[in-house]
Amino acid sequence: MRVLVTGATGYIGGRLAPRLAQAGYAVRCLSRSPRRLADVPWAAGMEVAEGDVTRPDTLGPALAGVDVAYYLVHALGSADFEAADRAGAAAFAAAARAAGVRRIIYLGGPAPEGGRSSAHLRSRDEVARILLDSGVPTVVLRAAVILGSGSASFEMLRYLTERLPAMVTPRWVENRIQPIAVRDVLHYLLAAARLPAGTHGDFDIGGPDVLTFAEMMQRYARVAGLPPRVIVPVRVLTPRLSAYWVGLVTPVPGALARPLVASLVHEAVCRDDRISDLVPPPPGGRTGVDAAIGLALSRIRAGAVETRWSSAAAPSDPLPTDPDWAGGSLYTDVRVAEVDASAGGLWRVIEAVGGERGWYSFPLAWAVRGWLDTLAGGVGLRRGRRDPDRLHLGEALDFWRVEEIERGRLLRLRAEMRLPGRAWLELRVRTDGGRTRYAQRAVFRPRGLAGHLYWYAVSPFHAVVFGGMARNIARAARRHDRRAAGHPDRPDRPAAADAAT
Repeated sequence: MRVLVTGATGYIGGRLAPRLAQAGYAVRCLSRSPRRLADVPWAAGMEVAEGDVTRPDTLGPALAGVDVAYYLVHALGSADFEAADRAGAAAFAAAARAAGVRRIIYLGGPAPEGGRSSAHLRSRDEVARILLDSGVPTVVLRAAVILGSGSASFEMLRYLTERLPAMVTPRWVENRIQPIAVRDVLHYLLAAARLPAGTHGDFDIGGPDVLTFAEMMQRYARVAGLPPRVIVPVRVLTPRLSAYWVGLVTPVPGALARPLVASLVHEAVCRDDRISDLVPPPPGGRTGVDAAIGLALSRIRAGAVETRWSSAAAPSDPLPTDPDWAGGSLYTDVRVAEVDASAGGLWRVIEAVGGERGWYSFPLAWAVRGWLDTLAGGVGLRRGRRDPDRLHLGEALDFWRVEEIERGRLLRLRAEMRLPGRAWLELRVRTDGGRTRYAQRAVFRPRGLAGHLYWYAVSPFHAVVFGGMARNIARAARRHDRRAAGHPDRPDRPAAADAAT
C-alpha cells in the first residue's frame, strides 16, 4: 500500500512517516523543499515529492498511485491562516478525488459546540468538513491537547509551570480538557490506514484523564519534582492578554500562542468513544497524563526529541548574492580566524552552537536581543535546539532557521527574529595547506530606511559580538581536540578574560 504524508517535516508528520515505513508501507512524503529531508536518517530510501497544497498543479503527480493520503498541513501562525487552510484543503480534496485516492486521513481538533469557538478550532473543523465532503472516504481524528516532547502544547505547559511557582491566571485554566499523548495519536493515525474500506466520518481521540489546565500544571510540577504551584484564577485576563503572557514566558511566539490560547477558552472533552469500535487501544492501554509528561521529560533530558513544533518552516527568500538585486544595499560583517585544531573538531563546535551552549560571545547581548524580539512578538531565543549536537536542514535554532548545511564545511542560518530586513549568518570551515580556518559572515539586506538605520545602530557592537564569537569558537575547537586526544584543558588566556566572556 502506498501512502502519502503531507507535512512530513512537521511535528506529527516527522514522527508518522518513519513509523509507516517500519510498518511496511511504501511512503511518499510531500514537501515544499525536498532538500529538507535529504539528510534526515529516516527518509533514506523514501520517495519525496516536491509540492505544496497552495499550488494545486503540484498535487496531481504527488498523489498519483497513492492509496491513502495523510493531510497534516495547517497554516497556524500565519497572518490569515483560516483562508490559507481553506484553500489548501479544497485543492487537496479535488486532487485526491481526481487521482483515485481510496482514503484521506486528517488530524484535526475538537468540534465546535453551540456556535462558539476560536478561529483555530473553526478552521480545523472547516478543513475536516471540506475533506469529508470531497467524495473520497475520509477519516478525521479529532484531538485536543497533544502531550509529547516538542509539542507546542507541552512547551506551553512546561515553561509556564517551571518558570512561575505562583501565577495569576485567566478563568479558562478551570475548563476541562482531555489531553492525549503523542504516542497514542500516532497509534490511531497508523491504525486508520487499515480500517475497512469505505470507513468515513470523524472520531474523537483522547487519553484516559479529563482535567483542567490548572490541574495539568500541578500534575506537571509533581512529575518534574517541583513544589505545588500557586494558581489564582481571575476574570480580568482576556485570551489576548493571556496569549501575550504565554509569548513572553514560553518559547511559543505570540502569533502561535494567540490561537492556541483562544482554543483553551472552550472545553475540549471527547463526546463519544466510537473510535474504540474500530481501533483497539494502544498496547498497554491509553497513556495517562502523568505517564505522558514523564515520557516527554525523559526525552528532553536525554536530548532525544524526534520533532518539535518549530520543525515546520515557512518559505523564504534565498540568500542574496548580488547587491544590485538586493535593492542596491547588502551589508556584511566578515571575520576569519586561524584555528589550531582539526577541521573535524571545528565543525563539531559549529554544529553544536546555540541552545544551552549559547553563541560564544557576549551572552548578555544575545539575551537582550532575544528579550526584545519576544517583546515585539517574535520567536526570541527560547526555542533552543532539538538535538544538542546535530542539526538538520530547516530546523529551528533559537531565533534562526537552518537554511543550508554542508556537513564539515558550511552552516548557514536565516534570522527569524523581528527585523527591518532579512539577515543570515554563515559559519564555514576552510582548510589551506594543512591549516584550518574559521570563516564567519553576517549578511543583512535592509528593507527601507528603517533597515539602513538598524544596521548602523548595531554596527558598533559587531566587533564585540561577532569578533568575540569568531575568537571563542576557535578556542572551543582547540579545547575540543585536546579533550578528544585525552589531554586536560589548558587555559589559553587569563582567568579574568574568561570570566568576562
